[in-house]
Amino acid sequence: MEIQPKAFADFWDLPLLELLQILQTASNGLTSEEANRRLRLYGPNSLDQEHHFTALLSFIGFFTSPLVIILVIASVISLVLGEHIGGLIIIAIVMFSVLLNFLMEFQARHAVEEIQKQIAITARTTRDGRLVDLRTAELVPGDVIQLKAGDLVPADARLINVKDLHVRESMLTGESLPVEKTVADLSQEKHGIAEASNSVFLGTAVQTGIGTAIIVRTGKHTACGEIAHRLAMRPPETEFTRGTRHFGMMLTWVTLLLVLFVLMVNIIFHRPVLESFLFAAALAVGMTPEMMPMIITVTLAQGAKRMTRKKVLVKQLAAIEDFGSIDIICTDKTGTLTEGEIVLDRHVDYQGHDNENVLQLIYLNSHFEAGIKSPLDDAILKHDAPSVVGYEKIDEIPFDFNRKRLSVVVRYGEDYRLITKGEAESVFAICETVAIDGVPQPFDDSRRAEAECTLKKLSADGYRVLGVAKSNVKKQSFYTVTAEHAMTLVGFAAFLDPPKEGVLSVLGALKQNGISVIVMTGDNQYVTQKVAHEVGLNVDRILIGNQVDAMDDASIAYQAESGAIFARMSPEQKNRVILALKGRGHVVGYLGDGINDAPSLHTADVGISVMNGVNVAKDAAKIILLEKDLSVVNDGVSEGRRSFANIMKYIIMGTSSNFGNMFSMAAASLFLPFLPMLPSQILLNNFLYDVSQVSIPSDNVDLAAKRRPKRWRIEFIRQFMMIIGPISSIYDFLTFGILLWLFHASANESLFHTGWFVESLATQTLVVFVIRTQANPLKSHPSRALLFSVLLVVTVAVVLPYTVLGGLLRFTPLPISLLGMITLLTATYLVLVQIVKAWFYRRHALL
Repeated sequence: MEIQPKAFADFWDLPLLELLQILQTASNGLTSEEANRRLRLYGPNSLDQEHHFTALLSFIGFFTSPLVIILVIASVISLVLGEHIGGLIIIAIVMFSVLLNFLMEFQARHAVEEIQKQIAITARTTRDGRLVDLRTAELVPGDVIQLKAGDLVPADARLINVKDLHVRESMLTGESLPVEKTVADLSQEKHGIAEASNSVFLGTAVQTGIGTAIIVRTGKHTACGEIAHRLAMRPPETEFTRGTRHFGMMLTWVTLLLVLFVLMVNIIFHRPVLESFLFAAALAVGMTPEMMPMIITVTLAQGAKRMTRKKVLVKQLAAIEDFGSIDIICTDKTGTLTEGEIVLDRHVDYQGHDNENVLQLIYLNSHFEAGIKSPLDDAILKHDAPSVVGYEKIDEIPFDFNRKRLSVVVRYGEDYRLITKGEAESVFAICETVAIDGVPQPFDDSRRAEAECTLKKLSADGYRVLGVAKSNVKKQSFYTVTAEHAMTLVGFAAFLDPPKEGVLSVLGALKQNGISVIVMTGDNQYVTQKVAHEVGLNVDRILIGNQVDAMDDASIAYQAESGAIFARMSPEQKNRVILALKGRGHVVGYLGDGINDAPSLHTADVGISVMNGVNVAKDAAKIILLEKDLSVVNDGVSEGRRSFANIMKYIIMGTSSNFGNMFSMAAASLFLPFLPMLPSQILLNNFLYDVSQVSIPSDNVDLAAKRRPKRWRIEFIRQFMMIIGPISSIYDFLTFGILLWLFHASANESLFHTGWFVESLATQTLVVFVIRTQANPLKSHPSRALLFSVLLVVTVAVVLPYTVLGGLLRFTPLPISLLGMITLLTATYLVLVQIVKAWFYRRHALL
């Protein structure tokens, strides 16, 4: 019978005896012969290695983008037409863009290598009845391994023997404190990995104690291996990538139809085939936003600089666009909603009333404790300190995992006092009396019930609770555990990770900016509920990992959209929530800093980690925060929206004006006895237009435009192009009429070419001042760089026909009266575009 390790998805839920039978093993381990057979069958206990050609195939894959294909074709056409510099510039821009994207993706593969570093190199294993040290790669399902403090767990395994075993599982569950392990079978219902108290997992670290375990899953089948496998995969398509692809497809079809129409018309009218083809090819180049990759790169680079000043480092420039599109941020609570540091928040008597004596006693206990101090001790000692003057330490009874208590003996004057703190139930067990108004009273059943009620209430409120007890003892040279009896319960010390200062206002700012915050944590639901309540989040719906497993993706997305909070979540469960939300059209950001967060960072549209996070998380993320604070995220989102807004200015303006001009040329070719503009003039027109747009990345953005998530809306772009573009064509036709009937350009091709060249360039460049804002263009001011570049290009267009270079390009000087007509046409065009634009945005606001 062959073992299928990956079938043991929840092996910790199986009874131990049944698991041993399936694994065909026992506590004395495997023979070398059987282990070798299983090694050949299931492969080494190591994470998957990438294929040798993965990087090359990934690089080639970037050239399949429709926009990249269009630009490559445009560059070839430019070279054929003799525009060598223009063609080479387009090729350089395409290669730079593809190379940049490839390097960004390649960088994420380092996350797998970092996970490899978290795995033990050797492990102590039982083979042929003897203990031997083996390389972890040689371990197989059914092997018996020995664990001790300081070890990294070499595989996913079921415990069969433990003594005071505590394991740090933060890399998988996010739980910061060590988890106690047992060998007991779990209850019959399903349990998440965070509740698997009878099992240990690859890459986690043994903090204390010893244990023996039987390996169930190895290599890529382990929980850690699944994380590495996801990180090695290409991440799901992000919102910006998807939008770029759809835009490229739209542009491809529009360009193809326009070019075929022009070519067909010219052939029908028996015009020279070569000249007609060159004209159609020039139109194709004119429709192509060849500067788009450069505009995007420059815009994003400038955005990255501004974000750095706001404590946000951008690893992948393209992530800035998705950052601006985010409408949901998923985050752990620790360090984002909370300070990330445990504090002593309450000290109460057994009835839950504040009691200073509890603080005095627990502070003395931690102050005089000689062993390694826990995070709870640190919290006690950082609290406002009661006086310890006059107290002298006599002895200490150290903590152990059986008692789960620690005691110190202090002398104050002639009195010797034993002070104990520890797990509340353990402290109850050694108490015979309880302090009421400072006087010991019998700790009978009713008072014990009151104490337990107080403990449950504190725990339900999300506190981590320690019991505190005292007793007077006789003077001795040393004290043992037997001294811990007949003690007086004084009360409880309650600890929590408090909400971060100002988090309420930050959450309000995020909401105002159209961003919902969803909490997904490995912590229990009680702690999560308290924190969420204190920061103003809705706590009516708290789901734990097991409930998520029982739901389909649509239900998960609905719960998340309705404000549900997720507790006790495994990496796989967090991933499901993100994918479910993306499936509903949301742009999702994920904030995390542990290995357990890496899959979600990889899957989200924008993975956000922090500078002090683990390397795996930082490699999987696209954005790194210098400070783990949601206010920093909010600032970064605003910058992302600014960058996105400027890129969209170029796209909607370029497509609408280019479409209008190219449509005019196509239509003009129906009735003109000559080409409306020479191919070289079309390319020059297109080049000067692009030069005028180079400064768009520096443009100012209206505050209102940064208040809402920015999304690719292909239908919006298409409609804008189809409405604004024809307005440009109307004015082109007016120009044709003026040129043909008033200035008799039908007998003067150069005059027609020059007049339309100047008019088309003036209208399509100056219109940026209208289109760049949804508001009144007289109230929304452009940047100085944009103003200068646009006016410079218009000046060049007007002056060029009067120069020697203009003559070489077959232009002719224009009469002053024609320049005046072009000025009037341009001014009325801008006014009409503003009127139509205002109507268009009002219409879309109602949709």
